[in-house]
Amino acid sequence: MKQLTAFTKKEFIELYRTGKLLILTIVFVLFGIMNPAFAKLTPWIMNMVSGSLAEAGMSISKIEVNAMTSWNQFYKNVPMFLIVFVIMFGGILTTEYQRGTLINMLTKGLSRWKVIAAKFTSMMSVWTLCYWLSYGITYVYNDYYWDNGIAAHLFLSAFCIYLLGIWMISLVLCASSLANNNSAVLLFTGGVFVVSYLVSMVPKLSSYLPTQLLSSQAMLTGAMQPSNFTASILVTLLLTAFSLAGAILVFNKKRL
Repeated sequence: MKQLTAFTKKEFIELYRTGKLLILTIVFVLFGIMNPAFAKLTPWIMNMVSGSLAEAGMSISKIEVNAMTSWNQFYKNVPMFLIVFVIMFGGILTTEYQRGTLINMLTKGLSRWKVIAAKFTSMMSVWTLCYWLSYGITYVYNDYYWDNGIAAHLFLSAFCIYLLGIWMISLVLCASSLANNNSAVLLFTGGVFVVSYLVSMVPKLSSYLPTQLLSSQAMLTGAMQPSNFTASILVTLLLTAFSLAGAILVFNKKRL
């Protein structure tokens, strides 16, 4: 346990020293601020362009802005959340391979599964901090300017996206145990996500795939209910566990 704690601490120190933690925090804070800011500025922007549109024979009706406008923007930014995060952590293991930094620690008795566990802990901690910080900022601003009561199942819909992020973390680690370079990790992770997204277009299969969680925004308006996501949540949890187990099994046999 001391080894796991020490290696996990080393991961957090490295995240701080490399600036990844600071960069991700700033990016996610900006996303959190931009959601309500975009909603507040929408009427002003439309008013600015209304003159040009009128000359073209088009008119703009009065735009009603509320908390839902901001939340819609939050969920539109979700793909960017995931892309930025995966890119930042795509080399979490491959960089260690290239530098040879793991060899000394493993030869000194560090169990290989602890490497995966420490990497997963650090990635999940950063994802938890950044994601919920962005969500919290949006929530507070929305409540201040409008009323969050207009949206249903706010936490559960956000939790679905959070869970999707954890699944992506497990994919990154699984890919990292197989591949030796950052590009291959990103291709594998992105490829699995795209395949899941494409398969989810089949109505009978969509409710059983992790990418179904991207539709959790529909709960805000009541278009979908929590029961519509039960299967996808369970499948996502199982796939996350399988991906982590696979990462450990492959990494245990990997030649460094």
